[in-house]
Amino acid sequence: MKKNLMFLALAAIGLASCNGGFKKGNGGMLYDIHVDKGAARIKEGDFISLQLIAKTDGDSVLMSTYEQGHPILTLLQKPQTTGDIFAGVKLLGEGDSATIKTDIDSIIKKGMRRPPLKGKYIVYEVKIDKVIPKGKMADTAFNSAITAYLKGQADVLKKAEPAKIKKYIDANKLTMTTTASGLNYIITKQGAGDKPAAGDTVYVNYVGKFVTGKLFETNVKEVAQKEKTFNPMARYEPIPVVVGIKAVIPGWDEALMLLNKGAKATLVVPSNLAYGEQGNQIIQPFTPLVFDVELVKIVHPDPNAKKPVLPAPLTLQQLQQQAKQQQAPAKK
Repeated sequence: MKKNLMFLALAAIGLASCNGGFKKGNGGMLYDIHVDKGAARIKEGDFISLQLIAKTDGDSVLMSTYEQGHPILTLLQKPQTTGDIFAGVKLLGEGDSATIKTDIDSIIKKGMRRPPLKGKYIVYEVKIDKVIPKGKMADTAFNSAITAYLKGQADVLKKAEPAKIKKYIDANKLTMTTTASGLNYIITKQGAGDKPAAGDTVYVNYVGKFVTGKLFETNVKEVAQKEKTFNPMARYEPIPVVVGIKAVIPGWDEALMLLNKGAKATLVVPSNLAYGEQGNQIIQPFTPLVFDVELVKIVHPDPNAKKPVLPAPLTLQQLQQQAKQQQAPAKK
């Protein structure tokens, strides 16, 4: 009897060590709350700002808000499947942090393919920075509270931007030239020939990074493979850009006309020359960006190319006649 009890005790210790203190949730989810501030639990529809690192079982990082330089800002969605990350976040409140493991097979909807990940779980390290509860708050008041919070965060980012740029330049020991607009650049390989003029088409290889060093976009296949962002459906080749016509961000428009064919440069672009105070889907407002660019080719517009023939503008009489015809009732 004592031997059996001893065996059960050892087995229990073994199970606890395997789960590392994790508790079981629905759908095969495991969670371990590291910090519990005792705040109200997050509910569906609440606004949340959270920091998150998603990893595989083998600690390979899939994404990190810390590397991207900004948190996730969202309304908490209804869990898509039992035991997914949304269900895990509902266990937390403002100021809390936790490790949440979601069972890959359990969170796959019927008809969906399993992602090509080794192991049983996707592991999330989650920290809740801010919660604005929806509760019974009217939509206008709720939206106003979110807007006020986002403005405050944007002000913080705006004030911090110059220090981020300086830190990156100093840390990488870059001797950069700063233009009147605030663009920082250094030519790392000299090219040859004339520089492009407004209206010319240039073909560019580029690597786009945050000042944290995290890659967010590239058209260089070797870089994408090295950074594990390679997409077999993407075309890894120089992209055409018509310079000087505001077809790209201002920092690119200015920088590409400073280079000649074959030149390479590193650009540190302040947000006012990139995506500004609005940002975009992946770039936070007031985010400086770093680009390594190579100007592969310059194509001048053909002066002999036929210009499209535009129709003559309608006269006032013709516009009035056209309006009468549109207002006339259709004949039966």
